[in-house]
Amino acid sequence: MGRVGRIFLGMILVVFTLAVIAFVLENQQSVALSFLGWTSAELPVAVFVGLALIVGVLIGPFLGVLVRRRVETSKRA
Repeated sequence: MGRVGRIFLGMILVVFTLAVIAFVLENQQSVALSFLGWTSAELPVAVFVGLALIVGVLIGPFLGVLVRRRVETSKRA
């Protein structure tokens, strides 16, 4: 990667970092989530959104692999 590529990547990282900081600062209101009778502690909205993002990043590829395997096995049959 050349010098221009590193500068571009650095600028993207700075913009992404600033966007995350702005999101967290704008979403400081405390909320409690309720789901199927379970109620969470009161935490800032940004915490719940961040947790949802992490869970999605972890589960998404796994589900993609399962779907891809099902499609491949249905093509063989």
